[in-house]
Amino acid sequence: MFSSRKVHKDDVWDGVVVDKTRRAPDGSNLYHYVELRLTDGSRKKIRVEKELWENLDAGDRLVKEAGVTAPTKAPPG
Repeated sequence: MFSSRKVHKDDVWDGVVVDKTRRAPDGSNLYHYVELRLTDGSRKKIRVEKELWENLDAGDRLVKEAGVTAPTKAPPG
């Protein structure tokens, strides 16, 4: 269902936030994840920085362009 949760520098995708979660799998570090529905209809779960995670809601659009290391929240519209 999901591929790697890492965001790679050369990845290119565009998707809508479906869900937000956070976990501390090792008991000490808290990781923030968003589940996306991509424009091709597939789903992807990725790890994002806390600051971005806090500013996202279900329905927000994230865009990942080649050459950058993190996705950005697309402006509404």
